[in-house]
Formats: sequence, structure tokens, C-alpha cells
Amino acid sequence: MDTAFLITAFVTLFVIIDPIGMTPLFVALTQGMSTARRRAIAIRACITSALILILFAALGEAVLGFIGISMPAFRIAGGLLLFLTALDMLFERRGQRRKGQADAAEEEEGDDPSIFPIAIPLIAGPGSIATVILLAGQKPGAEGLVWVIGVMLSVITLVFFMFLTSGLLERALGKVGINVVTRLLGMLLAALAVQFVLDGLRGFGLAG
Repeated sequence: MDTAFLITAFVTLFVIIDPIGMTPLFVALTQGMSTARRRAIAIRACITSALILILFAALGEAVLGFIGISMPAFRIAGGLLLFLTALDMLFERRGQRRKGQADAAEEEEGDDPSIFPIAIPLIAGPGSIATVILLAGQKPGAEGLVWVIGVMLSVITLVFFMFLTSGLLERALGKVGINVVTRLLGMLLAALAVQFVLDGLRGFGLAG
């Protein structure tokens, strides 16, 4: 078992999906709902996003090959995308954008935000889709795919748990606590994004 890869995969997906930063939005989207209703929404959102990410982890590289995109090129593009996400986290733009998506969904979908925007794009968004494809590309073969899917499911399980305890977590951390954690995760994500870019350049023989 490649422990270093598993740790890197978990940290990357945890930072990208950002269960802590997403929790206040879940609270806002389900405000006034019963505990049972919140649980049902959390279950639908997590199952839907997990299926989407499994699909891209299993078939993402094949789709890229079909349209003529090499894995090193996708690593560089994915790394740049992750770096932009990190900048959003560091400068609070990510939370504002997610809040805007959440507000739009409330107007369009009424009281069931489980599929949009919680599952898509808050959990299974461009960043997390790019990440599972990149991670699966780093460990080709069935075993690597199982590891990536297992790590992804563990992060989705954490998301589900955070959703169920969202009220308690929000009160415990407060706005300041959530902002501090989000910025720390943003710094970590920036470093991981640079590593993805360097891996892509190495694939083209442009980095040692």
C-alpha cells in the first residue's frame, strides 16, 4: 500500500471539496427544515456526487484520450485550476461564489437543493472532477482506481457527517474559525497544485 499517495489523495480531495467551508452553506440551504428532511437531502447529495466522481475517476482518462488530450497536459491544466481554487479560498472569493450559487438554487429549486447546487457543483465540481482524474492517472490500473475511489468515498462520508452535525459545527467554530481553517487549507492546496503542474511538465520532459 502506497501510504504517501493515499495521504496526498485524501488531503487534496478534502481541501478541494472542503466539507468545513461547505457546512455553513448547507445550513443556509436547509434553514427551517426538520432533521429528517436535512438528512434526506444530505444522503441524495452525497450519493449523487459520489457516483459522478466515480464515473470520472474510472473513465476520465479514456475520455481525455478520445478527444486527444494527454495526461501530462491535463495535469498542468488541472494544477492551474486547483491553484485558482486555492487563491479563491485564500481571498474569500470561493465562499462568496458558492453562496451566490446557493442563493440562485434557492430561487430555482425551491426547498430541495440536494442535486443542485449541493451535489453539483459544490461537491462534484470542476475542481474535484479534475482531481479524481489526476489522481487516477498517477496510479494507473485497477488497484490505483480502487484506492482513489476509496479515498474519495471517505471524503464524501466526512461531508455527510459534517452535514448531519452542521448546526453544532457552525456554532463551535463561528465565522472566524471557519475563515481561519479555509485559509490554511488554501495554502496547502496551492502547494499541491504546483506539484501537479510540475508533474505535468515532467511528463513533457520540461522539469527534472
